[in-house]
Amino acid sequence: MAKLLQPGVRKRELWAWAMYDFANSGYTTVVITAVFSAYFVGVVAGNVAWATFAWTLALSVSYALVMLTAPLIGAWADAHAGKKKLLWLTTLGCVGATALLYFAAPGALALAIAALIVSNYFFGTGENLIAAFLPELARPRALGRISGWGWALGYVGGLVSLGASLAYIGWAQGRGQGAADFVPVTMLITAAIFLLASLPTLLMLRERAAPQPNHTPRNAWRQVRHTLGHLSQLPDLKRFLLCTVLYQAGIQAVITLAAIYASQVFHFDTQQTIVLVLVVNVTAALGAFAFGHVQDRIGHVRAIALTLVGWIAMVLLAWAAPDERMFWLAANLAGLCMGASQSAGRAMVGLLAPPAHQAEFFGLWGLAVKLASIAGPLTYGVASWLTAGDHRQALLITGVYFVAGLAVLRGIRADRGRRAAHRFTLQTAHA
Repeated sequence: MAKLLQPGVRKRELWAWAMYDFANSGYTTVVITAVFSAYFVGVVAGNVAWATFAWTLALSVSYALVMLTAPLIGAWADAHAGKKKLLWLTTLGCVGATALLYFAAPGALALAIAALIVSNYFFGTGENLIAAFLPELARPRALGRISGWGWALGYVGGLVSLGASLAYIGWAQGRGQGAADFVPVTMLITAAIFLLASLPTLLMLRERAAPQPNHTPRNAWRQVRHTLGHLSQLPDLKRFLLCTVLYQAGIQAVITLAAIYASQVFHFDTQQTIVLVLVVNVTAALGAFAFGHVQDRIGHVRAIALTLVGWIAMVLLAWAAPDERMFWLAANLAGLCMGASQSAGRAMVGLLAPPAHQAEFFGLWGLAVKLASIAGPLTYGVASWLTAGDHRQALLITGVYFVAGLAVLRGIRADRGRRAAHRFTLQTAHA
């Protein structure tokens, strides 16, 4: 283990860092995916035709705010060595806004939207901050493994929060309570688990960075423009970033709308939806673990193409499913593809990005994913509104993103892109 960590980093500090993945995963699993999304559409918004659009629009606003402020917040954190201070702020902000969702009663649409935007903004910003600690903890050759351990612990954290919510819902339903009674309490459960599980991170993780006065908000935006200007010299990476926006738009739509689709099309109640997401989380973990070996054997482009074919098949199965059985099959196929495609995409960026500029281009990849997080769910929301709440048609329309991503992927050659990345590194080294 010592060979994987930077000098002075102890195992318990690595555990404390990974615990943040455990802590914050409950928010996305319970609030965004499994419980509150369907409750928002069916109960808070009263199942009106534009309810799904309102949900996706609120999330899109929060993602847009993350995109706009991330370079500025990162610059401030670098200039003042303030990642830890900001992580405290974003954690308390997300926990507080999640707890505020307790008051999202039927008809309390403005409060629910405001709390959703604030909580998801703080979640996304905190996600960026905790990732910035990784190079301080792991040696360069171990970044992937250490990151993977945090990712795996995150799946466990999501399952813990979801399991606790499921246990409470089962207890509440046994006493005759309805969704308006027990869903708000699950928001308090999720907020409490987030806060408690994040304490090891907030108390034990050290800020090792030194202040860098030259990192200013102006420099941050200049760096973003500088990175975008480099893409013309790296055509395969540029094409893959476009491919990422497309297929990630489909993935983010599935993640954000899964519970809504299950409740609106197959009339899943909250308990059934939670069980579905629990199972899919396990499937996703297995997909991410197993597919890494397949990817190394068949190549990155083929591996991503295979997952996109799987996503297209999933959309068609869920669209055509006459009953719950075929939908369960589609959902588990989505889980396998989700774990595999997320892992494969990150590895592809690592392959195509210039070795001396990994952080720079991974940052651009992160912006591409955030853009997809706006485009995909918002497309689904608009489609469901325009089709008068026809969620099958909305899913089919959103599935076009996977087809478009597969078409763009066909023009990418990993070997050519890797050679271009090395040429770029040599050129900048002698500039």
